[in-house]
Amino acid sequence: MSKKKQTREQILSTAFEMASHEGLESLTIGELAKRVGMSKSGLFAHFNSRSNLQAAVVMFAGECFTARIIVPCREASHPSIEAKIRHMLDNWLTWNSSFQGSCMFLDAWRESHDDADPMQQALEGTIKKWLNYLHIQFEKGIESGEFREDLDCWQTVYELYGLYLSSHLFRTLKLESEGAQKFWTGIDGLFNKVRK
Repeated sequence: MSKKKQTREQILSTAFEMASHEGLESLTIGELAKRVGMSKSGLFAHFNSRSNLQAAVVMFAGECFTARIIVPCREASHPSIEAKIRHMLDNWLTWNSSFQGSCMFLDAWRESHDDADPMQQALEGTIKKWLNYLHIQFEKGIESGEFREDLDCWQTVYELYGLYLSSHLFRTLKLESEGAQKFWTGIDGLFNKVRK
């Protein structure tokens, strides 16, 4: 790895930690430069703008998300597709609670945004990648004969994501148990509907 690439990785790692605890909106060239011990101009040369920095952190976070949520499930042996999905969901909830009590991606998402905003483009790409991966798992469940042949996989992902968003809100309002019991009860109901 080149010196420049190594420096960029270190900057992104520090920026990711900042955003994890303080939110993506807290990221500024000036504050990050202080934390990594660089001049503002030196750090600016890597990203050229605050929005490019935030976009780079979202992409870095997406790589971390894959490493923490998806890779362990790919490498583990599961007795069923359902067991694999449940493993991923457990990892997902752990990821969510590791960021200032909420999800970095959800906190940064703005419904109405400029399509040219690099951070929002990066967020959209990261979230779609995760939704597509979940969709593929339900398709695999149909192919293996585990899930119903007439299962609407996108509708199932929609309902699953709805449970996640509800859990996120209820946890924020302190209406969800420590073990996310309401979430898992909802997931049980979802799998009862999709099994063959």
